[in-house]
Amino acid sequence: MNLLNTVKDYGLISKIFHWITAAALFIQIPLGFYLVDLDFGEKRITIESIHVVLGLAIFYVVLGRLIFKLFNSTPKLGNSIFPGQRLIAKLNHIFLYLAVFAITISGAFKKLFNGERLDLFFFELEIKDNFDLAEIFYEIHILSNYTLIALISLHIVAVIIHKLLFKENLLKRIL
Repeated sequence: MNLLNTVKDYGLISKIFHWITAAALFIQIPLGFYLVDLDFGEKRITIESIHVVLGLAIFYVVLGRLIFKLFNSTPKLGNSIFPGQRLIAKLNHIFLYLAVFAITISGAFKKLFNGERLDLFFFELEIKDNFDLAEIFYEIHILSNYTLIALISLHIVAVIIHKLLFKENLLKRIL
């Protein structure tokens, strides 16, 4: 197996980035929904801490993935794919990245404007509280999460459609 991508397949590094991100999001999204309904207390503080650390880890992994992508080509889609599908796939990937960044940044600002300290692994931030801004960033956080869920769903449905209708096993390239 190649470390780097080839014209037809993803390399080991891309696969690791993809599946770490997918696994972390598979944990993070339900954890966020669970967190919303928790009453304030020790359990909520613990779950929220896990949610924040995992969210920042996802942010850094995706950032690393994008940097890696700049220096490594993306495998080409098959010839049976029409240009509209290429555009949809490209846009879906771009919006997936943007949604992850919007979620992380809005979550961080929500926390900071609530008067909380945020440990970004490399440094700590604390700013003056502003509960009105905290509420705006919370709404952006929620909207971005639903957008991410829709984009992930589209991503998965596209792989299934390619397998069933076009007889192309796109999943095999990233496994």
